[in-house]
Amino acid sequence: MQLNTVTFNHPHGSDQFEDKTILPFTLQDLKAAIPAECFQPDVKKSLFYFFRDILIIGLLYAVAHYLDSWFFWPIFWLMQGTMFWALFVVGHDCGHQSFSKHKWLNDLIGHLSHTPILVPYHGWRISHRTHHKNTGNIDNDESWYPMTESQYKEMQLPEKIVRFHLFLFAYPIYLFKRSPNKQGSHFSPNSSLFKPAEKWDIITSTTLWICMVGLLGFLTYQWGWMWLLKYYAAPYIVFVIWLDLVTFLHHTEPDIPWYRGDDWTFLKGAISSIDRDYGLINHIHHDIGTHVAHHIFLNIPHYNLLKATEAIKPVMGEYFRKSEEPIWKSLWRSAISCHFVPDTGSKVYYTSNNK
Repeated sequence: MQLNTVTFNHPHGSDQFEDKTILPFTLQDLKAAIPAECFQPDVKKSLFYFFRDILIIGLLYAVAHYLDSWFFWPIFWLMQGTMFWALFVVGHDCGHQSFSKHKWLNDLIGHLSHTPILVPYHGWRISHRTHHKNTGNIDNDESWYPMTESQYKEMQLPEKIVRFHLFLFAYPIYLFKRSPNKQGSHFSPNSSLFKPAEKWDIITSTTLWICMVGLLGFLTYQWGWMWLLKYYAAPYIVFVIWLDLVTFLHHTEPDIPWYRGDDWTFLKGAISSIDRDYGLINHIHHDIGTHVAHHIFLNIPHYNLLKATEAIKPVMGEYFRKSEEPIWKSLWRSAISCHFVPDTGSKVYYTSNNK
């Protein structure tokens, strides 16, 4: 077996700035362990999950409209916001071209999945691609990457409040401003996020997003602000919380390493993630908690991730991370202990002023 040299150290240990461990597996070893069919999208199965989500969303709207009860509205918001999140994950597959082998179908379903929940499909698809190419790289990662201690100390109080206390509502801001220390809008074809050749993709997604905002504005004009709150705004907020919660927990953990410079490699970054168990929600949001396998091989459809995960676990051994603790406990621990990383070092870990 070919060995791949990487850095290893225990969190916050004395060897924090040096990486000497050898990974006992390569990308090829992991791919060989996964059954070949896991990499093959099944169009019928992909479409089933898309239409299933659409059907459930439609039924929830019908029930809410029929009951029109303030006893049911909060339940509806939670359920519908969760289904918005599930629909987002279908579009997520489309963005990775793992929905089908046909780009036109992936882009069509991607727009149908993302535009109704105010996600600019191509803009997000491209920035998410940047995240996957640079996962675990402090300097080049796109989302939920750490700031340095000096950057943390320079932050103004309002910034710290948003970043560390209101982060579950950060996604809409990210679409317009990106993450800290990065510039560029997901809606502008001139953003540094995009290549010139991607101009018309961005224009298409932005135009559809504007049309959706216009539709919501028209319906609000017809039926009032209370209609917007009950039927759209409240479920949308729940969706945003789900998106930020899951994405935050994928990459924010005290013992997950971050790399700088030449010490970073794609594989080291890809395995610097963690699987989470969301209980009954796992199937509803298409097993997105199986995140390690997804980062290593992003072209695996969501419905094959469980099988792929079981296949790579024996190969990865102790390098495979999965948390079995309740989600709320993981969220609390990471929120209070993962604020910044040291200014120097090739392999570093999150810490905070609380330590």
